Amino acid sequence: MPQLAGNPGDLRAALHRYLEEELLPWEREQNIGYEDRISRELVRSIWRRSRKLGLYGAQLPIELGGQGLSVEAMCQLKDDVAASGAILFPHVLGDWGGPSRVGNLVGFATPYQRERFIDPVIAGERGACFAMTEPNSGSDAASIQTRAVVDGDDYIITGRKHFITASIFADYALTMCVTDPDKGNEGISAIFIDLNSPGVALDTACVPITGQHVDADIILDHVRVPRRNCIGGEGNGFRLAMNRVSLNRLLHCPTMIGLARQALRLSIAYANTRLQFGGAIIRFQAIQHMLADMASSLFACESMVLAAARKADAGVDVRMEASMCKVFVSEACFQIADKAVQIHGNVGVTKNHPVEFIFRRLRLYRIVTGTSEIQRNTIAKEIMQGRGA
Repeated sequence: MPQLAGNPGDLRAALHRYLEEELLPWEREQNIGYEDRISRELVRSIWRRSRKLGLYGAQLPIELGGQGLSVEAMCQLKDDVAASGAILFPHVLGDWGGPSRVGNLVGFATPYQRERFIDPVIAGERGACFAMTEPNSGSDAASIQTRAVVDGDDYIITGRKHFITASIFADYALTMCVTDPDKGNEGISAIFIDLNSPGVALDTACVPITGQHVDADIILDHVRVPRRNCIGGEGNGFRLAMNRVSLNRLLHCPTMIGLARQALRLSIAYANTRLQFGGAIIRFQAIQHMLADMASSLFACESMVLAAARKADAGVDVRMEASMCKVFVSEACFQIADKAVQIHGNVGVTKNHPVEFIFRRLRLYRIVTGTSEIQRNTIAKEIMQGRGA
């Protein structure tokens, strides 16, 4: 793998070459659509190619096979890949099922867990998903009901995990289970569950607004799992889950920005070529003002996220900043997409046009990884504890 650590500019250049010279031409040649079902083998081929180029899991330390990329530099890569227009862009950096799902677990994993679960994901050989949400447990993560009952050296696990991102491409799920129902949050444990185990089934009926086949419910019917698959010790699952939340929320934001950047680029191009009343519509002040607002919002979003990323790189707890970025960026980028639809007119509301798809995708981000309302709760709590003044 190329060692580009310390040279994020080189890594960005490598990403652009791969996107422009390989992935985008291939997608056009194969006529890949936004709502197509993507095979696991195709996904894994992208993982392998991306890893060979040094892009896959670039945020991981060098000793784990990554590039030691800073949070700030990773945000720039995620913006670039999302803005590229590639339909399969989430697989390039391993967002769906890759190292971002397991990188923070290395310090808690046993040698057995490293060998079986962590290292194969880093190598692009296996896929992982994070399974916490349930049909009756969304924002209230502590209310999960999936039970893991001790039976000798095993757990017997029963429950249902709902709308689990990347489960379609995953070989196993890091699953939040109740191991002691009398201890509240401290009775929740994180357990690796192989998705090919007897008693495990995927229900793919939960197709999101994007129409993409990425999510599934994971049904666990008396699944026998070795107790050594519990990472971090029993009762520490909720703590492990919350430790990854802040950075995970922050790193969702450059994807939104990249999608909004693509929408702005498409809108400028369309406004320069769409003819009405004897000329291009970009000459109308109403269109100019929408483009101006879109560009201003994009600049604000990018500046905000990079400032938070620099704090994270400095070791600052960015819980409040990550929530601020998540709520502001998700809502501002959706407004950018809304204006892009307006500029495109009937083209913008045509099913699976890039602008129409971006609109749907950005609407989703106001829900996933914590709703806007939950982000505001987090920000308010931090303010009441003396931060933010």
